[in-house]
Amino acid sequence: MENINTIKLTVLSITGVIGAFVANLFGGWDSALTTLLIFMAADYITGLIVAGVFHTSPKTDSGTLSSKVGWKGLCKKGGTLLIILIAVRLDMTLNTDYIKDFAVIGYLVNEGISILENLELMGVWIPPIMSKALDILQSKTESEAK
Repeated sequence: MENINTIKLTVLSITGVIGAFVANLFGGWDSALTTLLIFMAADYITGLIVAGVFHTSPKTDSGTLSSKVGWKGLCKKGGTLLIILIAVRLDMTLNTDYIKDFAVIGYLVNEGISILENLELMGVWIPPIMSKALDILQSKTESEAK
């Protein structure tokens, strides 16, 4: 029994050290970062449901799950966190406190749009004002990409 407690304490200690290190890298753990991670998880999960349950994903020809598409999504989310990390370091270097917030808000909007798109693909009713805003944002994004 003592061996199990030692292993448990070791695992918890290592987890705590890693968590503190990661939180420090991101300039401390705040509500903006928590919200972004929740949005990212919700987007990924709703994307999995769209492809795995409803088979209506526009990212594959069959509309079903694809490990390659899922992996690409996770890599994009990792890239998002990398940009947030860079924004935090820029804030520290320039002695400001708005670069990270600006980046987080931008990605929150993007994740929110993606969540709404996934919910629409599932057949969830979206209030017309939100649906219209989504259409406007999508058309604006498409025109800026050209």
